[in-house]
Amino acid sequence: MWSKLKNFRASEDGAVTVDWVVLTAAVVGLAGAVIVSINGSSGNVSSGISTYLAARPVGP
Repeated sequence: MWSKLKNFRASEDGAVTVDWVVLTAAVVGLAGAVIVSINGSSGNVSSGISTYLAARPVGP
């Protein structure tokens, strides 16, 4: 039992896994921040486009 624990502590596989988990969490968090930022701005843009198109005449 103790030898397995010592081998686990000496192994770097767990450290690499933790690095990947932290890196992935950072990327997901950044993507979420970007989506929230774009979502807030896109509502204003779509309202402006809708107002502009509603004022344009249709036909020749």
